[in-house]
Amino acid sequence: MMTMRDIFKKIAANEDLNFLLTNRIPRIALTRFMGWFSQIQNPIVKNLSISLWKIFADLDLSEARKTHFDSLHDCFIRELKPGARKFDLTDNVLTSPCDGIVGAIGRVESGKLYQAKGFPYTLQDLLGEQSCASHWENGWFITIRITSSMYHRFHAPYQGKLKRVQYFSGDTWNVNPIALKRVEKLFCKNERALLEVEIGPHAYPVALVPVAAVLVASIRLHALNGLLRDKCNSPTITTCDVDFEKGDELGWFQHGSTIIVFAPQDFFIPDEIKEGKVLKMGEALMHLPSQ
Repeated sequence: MMTMRDIFKKIAANEDLNFLLTNRIPRIALTRFMGWFSQIQNPIVKNLSISLWKIFADLDLSEARKTHFDSLHDCFIRELKPGARKFDLTDNVLTSPCDGIVGAIGRVESGKLYQAKGFPYTLQDLLGEQSCASHWENGWFITIRITSSMYHRFHAPYQGKLKRVQYFSGDTWNVNPIALKRVEKLFCKNERALLEVEIGPHAYPVALVPVAAVLVASIRLHALNGLLRDKCNSPTITTCDVDFEKGDELGWFQHGSTIIVFAPQDFFIPDEIKEGKVLKMGEALMHLPSQ
């Protein structure tokens, strides 16, 4: 006998139906509604919502610091128990900023990179005209997709400084592999933020680009002490000079989505980092250049 989870997985496997149900809907309105609904602090609403979530996803709360949550949103942005993640503290290792699945990996060539096979987009479209995109020409990019049931906070991949944050309002397309194969320049259309950081004693330029998605818009950064959300049509830029250590929490998605990591061309990516690999925050993602 098929369970509800089996039925859901069967629907999810049907690409046409999956795309229809997660994208051909009033995405922004539904996302705003979910933002309101998820923060209702009512035990019945909260318990029913989390129970339904467990039916449709592989939600594991055994690593959560809390055992009881105030709301569905409180569960989404849960912290982990101390020691639940081990950080690779090797001097030349840049770690994964989040839990997730490697969706795409490669070099930026002629200002272009790929969200899926055959679907290129440009650094300028993603990062805007005012970014220092030249830092990552011929460099590396890794797209890490955070599924709905994963840990949704992101952390510093190395010791350094946050120098600038640029926020882009936008749409909330689903960022699952099905949508990435169908919607051209999807990451460039969605709400997102560009975090420009300098890491290590040589101040290597690295970028983290959190990208929002349907039901999961709005990004919170500790350095800005506030919520980045769709308030204006033009990009907003905030300069800063905030120190962080490897593993420090930088912020979180209100629910979850995708982070794209950019690094200079002389960084090295180990062979085991490939498309489809499941990552844990704090695991080795890249190696810094040899000095």
